[in-house]
Amino acid sequence: MGPQPPNSRVNSSQTSLDTLHSEPASAERTSFSSRTWKYLNAPVRPCGFVELQLLVTTFCTGLQDAVSFPDFHCFASNQTGNTVFLMLAIALPEMNGEWFLTSNIGMALGMFIAGALITGQLGHIIGRQRRLWLIFCNLIQTAMVFATAGIQYVHGIDLEGPKTPVCIALLAFAAGSQVVQSRSLEMTEITTAMATAAWLDLIIDRRILAVENRSRNRRAAFLASLVLGSLAGAYMFKNVGSPAAIAVSGAGKLLVTVMFFFSPAEEEKKKTEKEGELV
Repeated sequence: MGPQPPNSRVNSSQTSLDTLHSEPASAERTSFSSRTWKYLNAPVRPCGFVELQLLVTTFCTGLQDAVSFPDFHCFASNQTGNTVFLMLAIALPEMNGEWFLTSNIGMALGMFIAGALITGQLGHIIGRQRRLWLIFCNLIQTAMVFATAGIQYVHGIDLEGPKTPVCIALLAFAAGSQVVQSRSLEMTEITTAMATAAWLDLIIDRRILAVENRSRNRRAAFLASLVLGSLAGAYMFKNVGSPAAIAVSGAGKLLVTVMFFFSPAEEEKKKTEKEGELV
């Protein structure tokens, strides 16, 4: 074979250079995708930042329950009250419509259990603390809350009617899913919904007056968030209406969803501990 034409040698050299330049860029893209996927699938570590997220969620719960009871005569999150009312409805059916509505209570309790069941059982399979799972669940919950606010803004609020069970179902399912996630994050002091056990555990705490008591502080912060959320919900119910309160609750849950992108992971904790041992 004869010598290659000059243009052929130039093109060959250019191709080699392009290949050399493209390989690092491709590797960098792959590395970034791999790191992102690993980060999203890492388990979230229970810490102060996650405590803040759960307290914001608790405030949102207070907002919702403060308006759901006067609107629908049932609670979206507080299933202790719904259970008692449901038993009253069975024992004293003549009181239906006066103090409570059996259909609304049944819908709230049933959908709360459904949300908890689905989120809890899938969480065992997927990974209860996996960041991507937490983000996905919170995003679904947020969408349900905003959907409720939208229905109320457009169609108004009725104690009974075709849209009422839809609103109750959305809020209660989201609440059930939310409570399961709070337990998954291993902070049982911050349930985001049920206050009875928190009040009891707070006042019987053997170290209630200790300077450093993380469990007591969590319970006190949880109860304060729930009280403030309920007061804010009552104020909004009276002055601007339930849809606004539900929308603010949805905005709070959206904030918590975004915060899960930045929550510390278990791997970061292990890395820090390993670096400390080396030092």
